[in-house]
Order: sequence, then structure tokens, then C-alpha cells
Amino acid sequence: MTLTYKNLPTEFLEKELDSLNEKLNEYKKLNLRLNMKRGVPSKEQLDLSMGMMDVLNSESDFICEDGIDCRTYGELEGIPECRRLLGQIIELPPENILIFGNSSLNVMFDCVAHAYVHGVMGNTPWSKLDKVKWLCPVPGYDRHFAICEFFGIEMINIPMDENGPDMDMVEDLVSKDESIKGIWCVPKYSNPSGITYSEEVVRRFIALKPKAKDFRIYWDNAYSVHHLYEDKQDYLIEIISEAKKANNPDIVYKFTSTNKISFPGSGIAALAASPNNLEDIKRYMAVQTIGYDKVNQLRHVRFFHDLNGIKSMMKKHADILRPKFEKVEQILDKNFLNSDLISFNRPRGGYFISLNCEYGVAKEVVAHCNELGIAFTPAGSSYPYHNDPENKNIRIAPSYPKIEDLEIAINVLSDVIKYESIKRVLGI
Repeated sequence: MTLTYKNLPTEFLEKELDSLNEKLNEYKKLNLRLNMKRGVPSKEQLDLSMGMMDVLNSESDFICEDGIDCRTYGELEGIPECRRLLGQIIELPPENILIFGNSSLNVMFDCVAHAYVHGVMGNTPWSKLDKVKWLCPVPGYDRHFAICEFFGIEMINIPMDENGPDMDMVEDLVSKDESIKGIWCVPKYSNPSGITYSEEVVRRFIALKPKAKDFRIYWDNAYSVHHLYEDKQDYLIEIISEAKKANNPDIVYKFTSTNKISFPGSGIAALAASPNNLEDIKRYMAVQTIGYDKVNQLRHVRFFHDLNGIKSMMKKHADILRPKFEKVEQILDKNFLNSDLISFNRPRGGYFISLNCEYGVAKEVVAHCNELGIAFTPAGSSYPYHNDPENKNIRIAPSYPKIEDLEIAINVLSDVIKYESIKRVLGI
């Protein structure tokens, strides 16, 4: 039977509040300093790629497959072997791939900036339009929303369920409103909900008939190989090849990177798209750069070799991450047994656990945790304009802390949720 706090006697809740207050005061004496704001790989994960530092040295051959010296200019699209490697991650042939610098977020920003300054494939530059709008599945990735906010793009919330965004709403909006130019998607092990879009959702995406000719799906497949379990892996159909079959090849940009495979500050980002989109993007790339860091591209290829090397590395990452995710789930299960105070997801991959405070106290909980030395992503960040309309969602990032610190942090979080929820019920 689920314990509904709203139906409990006031005297019981007041005693529980006093008991929790004592526990929280004891936490304060610990002088905790734990940061769980972002999905940052731990030192143990970073150490997995240290061998990459040894694959090139002053005696190395820096000539790539097509005979270009990787130490000099050129290869705007990326060296062939790196396009092939990232293509294996992104599930497309090299000719569909462009290689960039270390940040896929940077590539997304550039795509939006290009659309504002010069327009997409000959369409009117967005800077000359009265209004530009964007669809934002929620809860979602705060840095996506920050790009929209930076450019003054009006964001529209799209609810998500276990299959992905509400496609009835997406189809209706894009078919009627020419000012809607894009939608953010983290389709596999989504940030922060951990869900993977169903095949039906993907097929409805590629069948969209937007009123805006320059509408694009920004398909941020950041966690495509980031499984937690060998025997329980989510499957996502490949969108660009399916869009081509559906005679709608230009509707999607697909992004990925090695940032949580190798080194987050020194990885490789890639964009995949149709030939028409790639030619449009290369026009601004050719002005922006003569070519990205080919030495880093070569380093990645010689360290990982191919997709099997990537998969082998990701098994090692999973062995480090999995116990942390399971520890969070175990503590939440124990602390909220038969309680209606929270709900949370149990992802099979990615970097986050999405927790909902069912009594609408997320901001109060995060602020209180900060006072006790536990830093979470600010409440509301998983919604546009930092406005979670129900004040429910908290993003938990288990990757960075040591497991013993993680245990402390989630116990503190649990007691703070109970404390703030009871206060809400009592009207304090």
C-alpha cells in the first residue's frame, strides 16, 4: 500500500518533521562538499583513455590514409579514417559525416548561428524574420535550451512519455506554424529522463511535413554507445537512412561526439546529414576554419581502431558507472518504500537519473541540499527558461562522486525531500 502523506495526521507529520530536522542539522556538521551538478566522467573513467597519450610521439608517422600530413592544414571534412570511425558510432557511411572540434554542442550552436546569419539552404535568414520558435521536449538538456535563449528563440514545451515526445503535438504545431524552425532531441538514454525513443516516434519524426522548409530535427545522439548493461540495451533506429527511404532526407541533423568515450575536453565531435545539408554546412565551415585538429583525429583512430575498440572501452565505462546508478536506485527504493513523495526512472544507459518530487518542492529541495553541501543542477534547468511548471524535476548525475560519497549525497537528498514535502503538506 502506498503511503499518502496528505492523508496522515498532523501530529504524526509534525513529529516526523522534528526528527528530520535533527538529522539535517547533523548533516550540516559534516561540512560536506559534494558536486553532482553535471554528468562529468570520474577520474577512474578518464584514466581508461590515458593510453591515447602514448599512441603518438615525436617518432610517429602522422600521415593519414589519403597521404595528408595530419600536422598541417587541410582535410576540412576530417581525415578519412576518423570519418569512418565516427560513422561507425553514428551508424552511417563516412560520406555522410563531417568531423569538427571537441564539442558537439559547439556544432549545434554553429548550425543555429548559420541559420540566423545566412539561412538554411537558401531560405530566409532567421535574423530577418519577426519570430523564430523551437520545440523543446521536457524534461530536457539545459544547454540546448541555453542556445535558444541566447538567440532569443521562443521555446515551446513538448511533453515526453516513455516512448519519446508527444508526436501528436509535434505534428500539429510544425504543420501549421512556419516560424517553428527546429526541435531538440536526445533520442537515446535521453538527458535527463533516460528514455529511448520508440520506433513509432522515430518514424513519425521522419514523416513530418513542416510548414517551414528550413525546419530541422536536431538529433543529439550523445549517448548512442553509453549502455550500462550488456544484456539490457535500448535500441534506436537510425534516423537519417530512414529519412532518405521516406523521401525526406534533409529534415535532420544528427550529432555525436567521443566526449564521454575518451576525454570530455579533448574529444571529437561529428555531424551527420544528407548531402544537401552537408554542402550547405561546408560553405560556412570553409570560411570558419581550414580544418580541425587532425592530430587528435589520428590519435583517436590509432587508439580505438574501430567500433569494436569503442565497444570494449564502453564496457569498462559501464563497469564503473553501473554500481553508482544501482546504488542511487537502491537508496531511493529503501528511503521511499511505499511512499508517494517521489518517482524516478531506471535508465539502461546514459548519465542521469530523473527524479520527480511529487509534492512540487524541487526548488526548495535543491536549495536546501546546497545549504548542506550537496550541489545538484539548479531545479527547473531541465525546462526552458528554468521554469518547471510543476516544480518537480531534479536531475541526479551519479558519475563523478565516489560511491561512498554518492551514498551520503542520496541519503541527504532523500531526507531533504521528506522534510520539504512534509512542510508543503503542513503549509509551513
